[in-house]
Amino acid sequence: MTGRDMPASHEEFSIKAYEPGDAQATIDIFLRAIREVASRDYGPAQIAAWAKVEDSQVWAQYRASRPTWLAMDAATPIGFTDLKADGCLDMMFVDPDYQGRGVASLLLATVEQAAREQGLSRIFTEASLTARAFFERKGFWVVTTQQVQKRGQTFINFLMEKSLR
Repeated sequence: MTGRDMPASHEEFSIKAYEPGDAQATIDIFLRAIREVASRDYGPAQIAAWAKVEDSQVWAQYRASRPTWLAMDAATPIGFTDLKADGCLDMMFVDPDYQGRGVASLLLATVEQAAREQGLSRIFTEASLTARAFFERKGFWVVTTQQVQKRGQTFINFLMEKSLR
């Protein structure tokens, strides 16, 4: 294999802290990831209900209200994640063009490091059907299967957690 044939590794990518000017990039990643990736596991009505950002100002305030990180390919945002004070990894989305290239692993490592620095003993998330296998490979276990409602649609997701000890 030549260098061009080798799959990209996450060493090519970097992490930066969210800044207010990053709101639209995170919205774009969120919407594309749901429409192009999660659509394998959820139906069209569910995707239509989930893939909405009704107020970009509210979105931006939400992103800025907790530590949020962006994965970058040079100057291009390619994924993002966050961490609430209670150890909840609330959102993690990767641009569909960068799926399977180590971006989510890099984002998760960033969250785990921040959680440890904050003295948290565990992190948890509500993983979609699409994300469950990734989190299981990374040491999370399913606490419970949940049915959640969003804009009139019922979604199956999984409350998952990982010990940081």
